[in-house]
Amino acid sequence: MTDNFRDLFVGLETPVTLLDGSSRIYVNLDNAASTPCLQAVKTAIEDFLPYYSSVHRGTGFKSQVSTHAYDQARLDVLRFVGASQDKHTCIFGKNTTEAINKLAHRFPFRPGKDVVLVSSMEHHSNDLPWRKVAKVVHVRVTPEGWLDEADFDDQMERYADRLALVSITAASNVTGLINPIHRLAEKVHRVGAQIAVDTAQFAPHRAIHMLDLDDPAHLDYVFISAHKMYAPFGSGALVGRRDTFEEGEPEYRGGGEVEIVTLGEVVWSEPPERDEAGSPNTVGAVALAAAIRQMEQVGMDRVAAHEAELTEYALRRLNQLAGVSLYGDKDPSNAANRLGVIPANVDGVIHYLAAAVLGYEFGIGVRNGCFCAHPYILHLLGVNEEQSRVVRGQILGHDRRSVPGMIRISFGLYNTLDEVDAVVEALDCIARGKYKGLYHQEKDSGAFIPEGWQAKYPVF
Repeated sequence: MTDNFRDLFVGLETPVTLLDGSSRIYVNLDNAASTPCLQAVKTAIEDFLPYYSSVHRGTGFKSQVSTHAYDQARLDVLRFVGASQDKHTCIFGKNTTEAINKLAHRFPFRPGKDVVLVSSMEHHSNDLPWRKVAKVVHVRVTPEGWLDEADFDDQMERYADRLALVSITAASNVTGLINPIHRLAEKVHRVGAQIAVDTAQFAPHRAIHMLDLDDPAHLDYVFISAHKMYAPFGSGALVGRRDTFEEGEPEYRGGGEVEIVTLGEVVWSEPPERDEAGSPNTVGAVALAAAIRQMEQVGMDRVAAHEAELTEYALRRLNQLAGVSLYGDKDPSNAANRLGVIPANVDGVIHYLAAAVLGYEFGIGVRNGCFCAHPYILHLLGVNEEQSRVVRGQILGHDRRSVPGMIRISFGLYNTLDEVDAVVEALDCIARGKYKGLYHQEKDSGAFIPEGWQAKYPVF
């Protein structure tokens, strides 16, 4: 491997206790959920905390420092996504889910323009908020999980007169498949609609280019989460058209977002303050900005190349592994055109158990289940409507033991080829039944717990 970025991160050499009582350095392959902290983020927070104070309108020196840091973080986010300070605004919140809900509340729907197009590969966060405010139309995906662009075009034509917005992920959190967001944006703008792009999974791995609003391929809104970008301090951002947020009222009301309040009148502040009620998460904003600067220093091209090398190697090895099934794009030669997110199952071993064995016996962290993308997972697994109804009944009966799902291997900037080897060898052991523990399954959660396991967690 040409690059090793492990020195940039905190806690990668932390040992964990295994089922047999031994210790092993943890292998984190659950980066599509949350990522570890960059050393640069930790340092930035440590340097900032002595100056932490209230932001905006404070006259004390520490308040001025905090305000400067918070405002600078906003500029860093705008630069990172290729947005304009004049035509876009950056609204801080706690994560992508909150950002999408905010846009759903604030989007300027008009009479007769009430359709939002989403894909069938979306995370629930980019589907459910729109169901509350509009008619949602789901675009099909192919059997392999790619966006069916022909169906996208058909739905665009069918709803052209009513289409207000397309909200789509830049890359799937399940398969890592990347959507042609700028090509889709051109189609969307031709019919007078706008496009919002969920870049939560995409931003840690590829450069984002919102482009000028005069460019037909521009993105009108993007969403990012700091906890997926090596800055786990509870921040996220919505970057979008300033003209959208100059009108209308915020969904949360309180301090910090008004110009004038009388007993009979409220005059709201200009964006972005209008949509940031209450005291902001200044520490989270500083952390996100520090992560952005570190990633820019590394270079997003190097980030993408590192991930492509890991993904190509992993797919090549996993494809040769008997008893393991992969989903999505399985072609190692296409690794540079997707993210390093690989869903899999061990034949004859339910995903709950495979993930448990990886964790308890091999010290490898992965995610298992449906990854907040239930329709997409069921599609990839080939679960039919009757099977789906049976599963629904089981879940409503508080029995998740047979819920379909997968295990998900997902890479971060710090992962290595040796860690790929570790998970491949562990999966091979599981496929051959070569694991030690005796496990019982919990009915309510579906999780497998090894008999005799007594966790001794650190106290913080």
